[in-house]
Formats: sequence, structure tokens, C-alpha cells
Amino acid sequence: MSKQDNAAPMEEQENQANQENQAEEQPEQTETVQPETFTMTREQMEKMEGLAAQSAALNDKYLRLAAEYDNYRKRTAREKENTYQDAKLDTIRSFLEVYDNLERAVQQAGDEENVHKKGMEMIFHQLENVLEKLGVTVEDPTGLPFDPLKHSAVMHVDDENFGENVVSQVFQKGFLLGDKVIRFASVQVAN
Repeated sequence: MSKQDNAAPMEEQENQANQENQAEEQPEQTETVQPETFTMTREQMEKMEGLAAQSAALNDKYLRLAAEYDNYRKRTAREKENTYQDAKLDTIRSFLEVYDNLERAVQQAGDEENVHKKGMEMIFHQLENVLEKLGVTVEDPTGLPFDPLKHSAVMHVDDENFGENVVSQVFQKGFLLGDKVIRFASVQVAN
């Protein structure tokens, strides 16, 4: 016999062995794992249901506590911001009298070369810049329609030069911090 004849039976034996191995592997793959079953007494079931209810109650309590803490944190941050804004408003409000006095002093007629008047003007402009940096806007509503949310009418006059409900004169300027009114403008309303 030749080597080729011996090789053929060897290959056949290997093929048969491979087929047998594959056949053995397939039943292992198709086997399903059966879930384990347990038997429990009524007492054990009631205990498990009680524990499940207790777990649900504790989870609900945890969620409520987490939501309550989140609300507390947000409320505290809001209160802190409001406290800062209120303190800022009170501080600015107390400087408005100084602003009014400086403005009156600057508007006085007199020697333009006077060093005291120049110094007063410089201080007044410095105060204006400080208020501007704080976000304060000065409102001079002369010629604008009367707005009761920003103006305080202290006089009424009939004047044909102005339209209906128009501010004809400003006695004291108004001040705003953003949308909040720090001080209402005292005005005279025409017609």
C-alpha cells in the first residue's frame, strides 16, 4: 500500500471523530436551564410581602426627603439673593439724598472757575458713576406719558403745550435698579 491509501482512512477517522464531537456539543447547547422553584409557607409569604411594603415605604420616604432637601436648597439660594438685593436697595436709597444735594449744588449759578464748584461737580460725577456700576438708572420722565408704576404725581396742571397725561415737570428724579423702583419720580402731570 502506498502512503496515499493510508492517509485516506486516517482522514475518514478524523472526520467521524469531529462529527461525533459536534453531535455531542449540540445537545449541550439546546438544553435549557430549568428555574429553581421553592415552596414557602404562608408565614414566610406574609413576611416577604411585609418586607416589600416596608421597602416601598422607605423608598417613598427617601424620595420625598430628597425632593424636600432640593426645595430647601433652592429656597435658601433665593432668600440669600433677595437679602442681598434688599440690602443693596437700602444702601442705594440712603445715598439718593446725597445725590439730590450734590445735583442742586452743581446746578447753582456761580463762578464756573471756582475750585469748590469744580470739586463738587467731580464728586457728583463720581457718585453717578458708582450708581451706574451698581446697575442704577436715573429716570427723568419729562415729556413722557405718566406711568403710575414709576411716577408719583404731586401736581396737576392744565397746559396746552403738553398732551393728555404727560409729565410736564419733574420735581425729584426717579431711580430704578433693574425693574425695581428704588424711588418714584415726583412729577407734575399736564391736562
